[in-house]
Amino acid sequence: MSAMKALAPAWRNGLRYTSFSSRARIATARTQLGKTASLATVSSLGIDKATGITKPSTVYYNLPYPEVFEHESKNKEGESTANGTYCVSTGQFTGRSPKDKYFVKQAPSDKALDWGKINKGVAPEVYKNIYKKAVKHYNENVDKMYVFDGYCGTSPKSRKNVRIITELAWQHHFAKNMFIRPESEAETAGFKPDFTIINACKVVNDDYKELGLNSEVAVVFNVEEHTAVITGTWYGGEMKKGIFSMMNFWLPQDGVMAMHCSANKGKDGDTALFFGLSGTGKTTLSADPERLLIGDDEHGWDDDGIFNFEGGCYAKTVNLSRDNEPEIYDAIKRDALLENVVIKENGEPDYTDVSKTENTRVSYPIYHIDNHEPTGMGGHPNSIIFLTCDAFGVLPPVSRLSPGQAMYHYLSGYTAKVAGTERGVTEPTPNFSAGFGAAFLTLHPTRYADLLQKKLDRHGTKCFLINTGWTGGGYGVGKRMSIKATRACVNAVLDGSINKADFTADPVFGFDVPTELPGVPTEVLIPRDAWSDKDSYDATRSRLAGMFKDNFAKFVKPGVTDYTSFGPE
Repeated sequence: MSAMKALAPAWRNGLRYTSFSSRARIATARTQLGKTASLATVSSLGIDKATGITKPSTVYYNLPYPEVFEHESKNKEGESTANGTYCVSTGQFTGRSPKDKYFVKQAPSDKALDWGKINKGVAPEVYKNIYKKAVKHYNENVDKMYVFDGYCGTSPKSRKNVRIITELAWQHHFAKNMFIRPESEAETAGFKPDFTIINACKVVNDDYKELGLNSEVAVVFNVEEHTAVITGTWYGGEMKKGIFSMMNFWLPQDGVMAMHCSANKGKDGDTALFFGLSGTGKTTLSADPERLLIGDDEHGWDDDGIFNFEGGCYAKTVNLSRDNEPEIYDAIKRDALLENVVIKENGEPDYTDVSKTENTRVSYPIYHIDNHEPTGMGGHPNSIIFLTCDAFGVLPPVSRLSPGQAMYHYLSGYTAKVAGTERGVTEPTPNFSAGFGAAFLTLHPTRYADLLQKKLDRHGTKCFLINTGWTGGGYGVGKRMSIKATRACVNAVLDGSINKADFTADPVFGFDVPTELPGVPTEVLIPRDAWSDKDSYDATRSRLAGMFKDNFAKFVKPGVTDYTSFGPE
């Protein structure tokens, strides 16, 4: 047998490994794990030449789920719940660190990146400093590491090959849950990553002040070298959203839309997108027993239609119960991964305990949702729904947007925080986030809006704004929109019956508001009618309109499309 054949991938018992130079070494690993391990070397995967990581003696490659669980348990990286779900703590950082995210400022990507508070630049020398620390750590302190090779994007023509290198088994588990898993030997033979993330979470940048960084944490992307390095934080979401940020950089430049939204598909193949910030109901409303879930968070829109970026879901678990989120609750089982959830003495998760963080999470493969679309794809969307939780009580429960208005509200990305949700918040506070995900937009926001409008025009997609917030007054005076009324609005959009309604134009915001809609009280449809104090409503509406205008001023600059005329007057 030739040397090349000896190193070729093999399939035994459905588990893949790449042989070491010594059969005895594999046998030892099998004995330690109690079953065949998915083994590789840094050289067989080309990691040594691509990254400089040469020393880890054992590389676990695309581990099957049973082996992932065994590694997590053997390494004592967390604990198992009563039903076999593994639970880990992410340490000091229980969420992303947006102030510690950087892009290397160098040609030619520096001409395309939208530099500012979100996309902060660092010099190539700073990146090299952090990169060398990460490689040194793997070469001097790591005996075994984990490598996941897979995809971001279910569309074969638009997806990207991603490689995630981690020291911890649970981070390998997270990558396996969230990205798209290869299904055959042929897919991974000779795998060439379009982008590689080196997760060196145990590396701390003590010299961050000298480097001009924000803290000891650094998440740095080098577009030209197709690599990112994560140091100082264990939080898994940095890997997920890091690749999403890169998809937001690559795809629009090829005419493919990248979107922070959920998507589902009806029985007749009609596709709908749901954009919305946290607390607007995006996850709940897109999980419909009558429709197939395409994905819950990140999607693309190419010439063939909608496609999920991910192979799993990443859901919040705070106050989770089977009554309020049955699909998510039942998805938490073996192969799911809980983060920062307190486990009770009987082994059951306590989703009400937020002593570690309110950002408790679970990741799981999408097939844990029974009602999912197995291809992860859908046709060109019939409808797009922008969700907002308007705590001022001004916006109607549903309104129809013109293409120009759709771009205005897409760029605004509005919702509101309410009193009590954050320290010091005593009245509703507007929260604007371009594209309903400004933290992940790497190009100027109008680049995405221009592309989205072209797709709306080409495919005749209808856009609607749905308010899941307050009616009859702002927070503390009015009441929250009923779930029944909100679901009636969503259903009317999805089945097209809303297009048969009579509409009236809002005199300030300009969008069309239905005057009657089955399942929604008439006085609720027209917000002013639901307020007992009409003058107070008029004043609050004008105030909110001013907030929109003030926020939108940042999108008006030379050389970009100005959508100001489609906003409130």
